[in-house]
Amino acid sequence: MNTSKPRVSIILLNWNQFDVTAACLSTLANLTGPSYEVLVVDQASDNQEGARLQAAFPWIRLIASGTNVGFTGGNNLAMHEARGELVLLLNNDTEVPSDFLTPLVDLFDRQATVGIASPKIRYYSDPRRIQYAGCDGISEWTMRGSTTGHGEIDRGQHDTPREVALAHGAAMMIRRAVLEEIGLLATDFFIYYEEFDFCARARRAGWSIRYVPNSLVMHKESITVGKASPMKTEFMTRNRINYLRRNVSGVKGLVAMAFVLLVSLPVHAARHLFAGQFSHLAALARGASWHLKPRRVMRNEQLETAQDRRVAV
Repeated sequence: MNTSKPRVSIILLNWNQFDVTAACLSTLANLTGPSYEVLVVDQASDNQEGARLQAAFPWIRLIASGTNVGFTGGNNLAMHEARGELVLLLNNDTEVPSDFLTPLVDLFDRQATVGIASPKIRYYSDPRRIQYAGCDGISEWTMRGSTTGHGEIDRGQHDTPREVALAHGAAMMIRRAVLEEIGLLATDFFIYYEEFDFCARARRAGWSIRYVPNSLVMHKESITVGKASPMKTEFMTRNRINYLRRNVSGVKGLVAMAFVLLVSLPVHAARHLFAGQFSHLAALARGASWHLKPRRVMRNEQLETAQDRRVAV
């Protein structure tokens, strides 16, 4: 691995998933193309997992978090330490081919206005099936969205690069200049919807977001919290509303809030009730009630810029 200043800083989070993270790191060890570094944030895992990962992969930069600060807090910790001009947030439950970095970096080199990009993502458990091939956004009237290609067999039908509204948090490359301009991930999300909020902020600042189909990531999906866990239900509920409050205003915001509270949440509650999923019903209530306490929109955590460093010196 190249030890000079890297072009790309790849960030992974680990929380009690040594084997999953190790499998991802094993694929990252074989990357070709641009120079890179790998930062692993261990979120207070049991059984000295951080130290074990460092011993097994001595070339990583290990950052130990005293507590589990979520997807947002963990990635923010690493972004403060990242040295690359490009930062790749990569889920630890992914595996990648050796050449997947090159098309992403080439895009950023060619187009100065690109601030964020995501590769094509397919399911690890069903390698021909697409999870993400771009996303045209979330409706500001209903807070509903759809991902291009989701669930389809990949026959090359989504192999055209294009501008999109939303990147995918499982594999999202960010130009450092974007982080310096708009700040880091909003920590009040903890997990889920944080990348949507970040993309919305970047687009408002004038940056474009791209889908890069000739780069590929295989995703095991929802390993950390489970595909249908009460924790996922709680944070998806809470953060759907949080995204709305942070990014939609005026008449659209009022209509969207009414739709979520009067249509979407009751429908989900009824489904959980009739399915006997009482833990999910309670999680839905916790997610919605999080907003009953008056909350201000949190100020985005800022990344130190080159100018800041010069002033500090």
